[in-house]
Amino acid sequence: MKQLVFIALIFFTSAAQSQPLKDQLDKAWQNLISNPNFKNASISLLVKNVADGSEIFSRNEDMGLASASTLKVITSATAFELLGKDFNYKTRIACKGTISNGVLYGDLIIKGSGDPTFGTWRYSQTKEQEIINFILKKLQQAGIQTINGHVLIDERIMDGEVIPDGWIWQDIGNYYGAGARAFNWRENQYDLFLKSGTTIGSAVTIAGTNPYYVSGLQLKSQLKSAKEGSGDNAYIYLPLFGNTGFVRGTIPVKENKFTISGSMPDPARQFAITLEAALKKKKVEDVDLEYPQTTDITDLEPAKDIFYVESPKLDSISYWFLQKSINLYGEALLKTMAVNSGRSGSTGDGVSVVRDFWKKKNIDVDNLGLIDGSGLSPQNRITTNNLVNILLYTRKQPWFQSYYAGFPVINGIKMKSGSISGVLSYTGIIRNKSGEYAFAFIINNYDGSGAVTRKKMWEILDILK
Repeated sequence: MKQLVFIALIFFTSAAQSQPLKDQLDKAWQNLISNPNFKNASISLLVKNVADGSEIFSRNEDMGLASASTLKVITSATAFELLGKDFNYKTRIACKGTISNGVLYGDLIIKGSGDPTFGTWRYSQTKEQEIINFILKKLQQAGIQTINGHVLIDERIMDGEVIPDGWIWQDIGNYYGAGARAFNWRENQYDLFLKSGTTIGSAVTIAGTNPYYVSGLQLKSQLKSAKEGSGDNAYIYLPLFGNTGFVRGTIPVKENKFTISGSMPDPARQFAITLEAALKKKKVEDVDLEYPQTTDITDLEPAKDIFYVESPKLDSISYWFLQKSINLYGEALLKTMAVNSGRSGSTGDGVSVVRDFWKKKNIDVDNLGLIDGSGLSPQNRITTNNLVNILLYTRKQPWFQSYYAGFPVINGIKMKSGSISGVLSYTGIIRNKSGEYAFAFIINNYDGSGAVTRKKMWEILDILK
């Protein structure tokens, strides 16, 4: 009897504490929707108590909206469950031919695993030169100093689809629009150096790239110089599998090495010629001229595995995925979950795996309208109910701390943000002296600047601190 009274007292206290919070949120909500900037907007906000799942505040929680990068919390949580926090990728290095006096008379075969971290600068062991040095060392241990054939990339683990449906033309040529492949290199991106003029409206020229040579990249600048302090308004337009692209927009005047980043045309070829150049002690561009234009399946078999290169573990991959909102990582994880479930390595199969998993966890997947794994597609439609209920699920899992570590701190709150044209969103868990609150907040089709909208959203979320 005493225990029942004690439990009842806890729930009564919780309800008493949540009532003023609900009133504050309601007042702030009314103030928000009365703002002219949100006259034509679709807005959803849901706040729940983590302790018992009770609803603190809800408005339009079942409205399907474009969520931008807050969708990443769903992809990451699913990966923790289906792959495990200790999962890592293994890129296998194999050979075909015979070895004599330090020479491989044949080809070196690199078997792509879908690893999005291969050659990334975010970890000491995965940096471009570290990867090359590691492979050269292991080959030397296997008796291979050089090759008389080529470095070939085996990408058969996935179906060849590079970008999901719904990604837009303005995105896919830029670094954040780099699609996930069976073999990825340097996050499939390169840096482009630009030199602007001294007067507004003057032409901007291309001053180089990093790496200094990028296979298949031919860009023409249509950029103009803008006023000082105008920032980066430059976009690379490069068609998928295309040879020629354009750089359009503006950068500030008087810039000698203004840097933007683009999506590499052919990451597999770029790595192959880079490694082959190191093995043959040639320039990368010279190797590119000799490299085969196509690789037949018969060229890849039979191949004997020599060793493999391991990626960082999933908890570390997820950290950067959420912390820096790397779209490539989300698309790679989505396809990997499909492959590990016995399906093809496609975005569509990855989406099906995610939806099937959450359906089993009693999440309403009828309004979980996923197009990709990163949120870049404006066609994604999810609800704040989806986001909050998935967060509540993760809070009870043994891997939660590893997962939650990746959430950035924004405006003093540990939460994931999302932003594409006309869309701003936030989701996370706020801890204060009264308890923990899981929330999701999405606005679509707002007027005015993103900075003003962001500030208005923060004013509401500040109530939960």
